Amino acid sequence: MAASPEKSRPSAFWPLAAIIVPITGLFARIEIRGAENLPREGAYVLAPNHNSEFDPVIVAVAVWRLGRAPRFMAKESLFKVPVLGAALKATGMVPVPRTSTSANQSMKAAEQIARDGRGVIVYAEGTLTRDPDLWPMRGKTGAVRLALAGDLPLIPMAQWGVQQILPRYGKLKFPRRAHVVVEIGPAMDLSAYADAPTQPATLTKATDEMMNRITAMLSGIRGLPAPAERWNPSQHGQNETGRLES
Repeated sequence: MAASPEKSRPSAFWPLAAIIVPITGLFARIEIRGAENLPREGAYVLAPNHNSEFDPVIVAVAVWRLGRAPRFMAKESLFKVPVLGAALKATGMVPVPRTSTSANQSMKAAEQIARDGRGVIVYAEGTLTRDPDLWPMRGKTGAVRLALAGDLPLIPMAQWGVQQILPRYGKLKFPRRAHVVVEIGPAMDLSAYADAPTQPATLTKATDEMMNRITAMLSGIRGLPAPAERWNPSQHGQNETGRLES
């Protein structure tokens, strides 16, 4: 794909990509579907599902291959990891803390990235899925909030196969080169939600629609029907590690 100015212009992404892309190729053969749905220029919000600690690497490589520089809203704790934290800061990633006040500051930082005409990747579920069969669980409103606040394209993404490389809460399987499918869907039409973009009911409804899109794409990739009911950790008695509470 033709590179956008943000990819072709020298930046911290260049040396990182020179290292990460070839290494990722040792682990995964990435098949990208719906490449035409990722804008070649301008701001956007990309919302993928999350079923492995390794899939941010896959998502980043896929976005880079399509000519855009991948920027995530990432957990604040990752910025404290040696080397990784420095790389995240150098590439303009946005830390997401747990406190609501700081979280608002993170949203403003993400909005600034969008105003600069760059894309932001926001995990639809906000964390790893807790669903036992790795289907998308209940979504968080962050991606929708950002898209509505900036009138940005909200693009759903589904990915599958990464769990063969690094199972959720498991250990890295190497050497193993897995077939990973990344599908990018058309941008959602959010016009029906534009009149009340900050109302909780609006955000919840739009988020449900986003999760339905992602789940439908994942169902197509897996060749299996999705569960009729989406997994809800608060109703299924799970803690933050995804383990069942006694």
